Amino acid sequence: MGVIGQGTLTSQGSVYTVCMTDSTIAQASQPKPITQIATRLGIPLERLYPYGTTIAKVEGPPPAERGRLILVTAITPTPAGEGKTTISIGLTQALGRLGKRVAVALREPSLGPVFGIKGGATGGGYAQVVPMEEINLHFTGDFHAVTAANNLLCAVVDNHLQQGNALGLDPRRIEVRRVLDSSDRALRSVVLGLGGPAHGVPRESAFDITAASEVMAIMALARDIEDLKVRLGAMRVGTTYDKKVIYARDLKVPGAMAALLAHALKPNLVQTIEGQAAFVHMGPFANIAHGANSVLATRMALGYADYVVTEAGFGSDLGAEKFFNVVARQAEFAPEAVVLVATVRALRYHGGAEDYQQADPGAVERGLDNLAKHVENITLHGFNPVIALNRFADDTDAELQRLADFAASQGLRFALADCYAKGGEGGLELAHAVLAALDDPHGLTPLYEPTLPLKEKIARIATRLYGAAGVAYTQVGERALKQAGKHAATLPVIMAKTPLSLSDDPKRRNRPQGFAVTVTDVKVRSGAGFVVVYLGDIMTMPGLPQVPAAEAIDLDAEGKIHGLF
Repeated sequence: MGVIGQGTLTSQGSVYTVCMTDSTIAQASQPKPITQIATRLGIPLERLYPYGTTIAKVEGPPPAERGRLILVTAITPTPAGEGKTTISIGLTQALGRLGKRVAVALREPSLGPVFGIKGGATGGGYAQVVPMEEINLHFTGDFHAVTAANNLLCAVVDNHLQQGNALGLDPRRIEVRRVLDSSDRALRSVVLGLGGPAHGVPRESAFDITAASEVMAIMALARDIEDLKVRLGAMRVGTTYDKKVIYARDLKVPGAMAALLAHALKPNLVQTIEGQAAFVHMGPFANIAHGANSVLATRMALGYADYVVTEAGFGSDLGAEKFFNVVARQAEFAPEAVVLVATVRALRYHGGAEDYQQADPGAVERGLDNLAKHVENITLHGFNPVIALNRFADDTDAELQRLADFAASQGLRFALADCYAKGGEGGLELAHAVLAALDDPHGLTPLYEPTLPLKEKIARIATRLYGAAGVAYTQVGERALKQAGKHAATLPVIMAKTPLSLSDDPKRRNRPQGFAVTVTDVKVRSGAGFVVVYLGDIMTMPGLPQVPAAEAIDLDAEGKIHGLF
């Protein structure tokens, strides 16, 4: 959403009439000094590394974890948008209004989506984290540090080939690739080392977007500097001519990489538009990585706050599944309540409506199949989700009642959320529902054990979480799976697939039936501690749309940025 208009948005039927963009709302806010936010949360000021007056990095270690973790996920994304970040921030603001010591932990935006299709990623309306422009652009330089460290490793690899290749690396089997925090399809396939003997060893390669790099995943999962260095050293560089794996530690470069990353490893502290603490740190995508903010930031939030709201990227089949089965295991913390975000518009879309902005109770009824599957996915992991209906002005009472009836039939808590229009006030109903959910018996139930064979882990995720009838393998996928099994049989699985469908076909809406997913490749990310399984045609370097968001962004003569939202 980009503009607040006129409509009936609250469960009480109150009407508001305004016309302000997300950016003008953020720019009109008056953020408190970051020292005040830190003091309120109990963070000693000597642990702050300020970036101006409203941003700071925080030195660890945090106090012992005491907070209760609330995970926000969503149904399958649609062009209508589900507003998961807006709900996460609005819920945090609502808990703050109830007098709770609360913080939100979110991922940092990538410049690729900011200038491409999605735009900014700091919430919307009156549920935002600020300063919006800095967070959405260079922020504290974390992504640039990840890019530099990753590309240092790549430069060392190519220099090793140039300087005699003592390790015997096969140039055709180099696994690490250069990265850039931009969407640039022209870099999906490149040839390096052209220009003669003085310019390197020619070989084919490609660029990934920074958020898809293993270094980003490592930064999001590392516990401290020593763990970071061990993980960087464990990154696979490639294999020799006789198929021996070469790691980054064999090239003696992890120390230099860690030096580039040392400051970026510290979590960033900002605030919501209503003054609650927000830890915004690291940004792996959920469709090609694990889709959660850094373990360090979440641990810090849990150490200083009594309640911590975090989100998992995309739907429950992607970000939430990976949070449950990968992040929680590695970090050794788990959520105590789960919020499942839905919109009437999204249900209309999944129900086949041609115009999802027009009332269509029949389409909503059909679209409930998608919501039901995501409820099932969360209950499979041991939680009864709170259904949060992110309300739009065109929602009708009949459609809202059908959602409430569905939740009641499933024995689930249901709350209307007007966070976009009313900030924390609009999230109070949801906050009360979440606090009640925290009192229910709960416990994370992983979907699989690490000792399960890789092929069975893949099948379990595909059949139980996606509803697939089976799993097919291309020749490349089958061969890659066998190789991965030799080196990483006990690692968890990261499924890389489209976020736009429960299947691996983005055109299949709602809750597809009778489909099979196809494994096209498998890659071991031993530093991050997982195996990436690619389903269908997945790109790790996005392209720009026909009309990129960059065309609407501008800087005026006073230095104010416009068009990020």
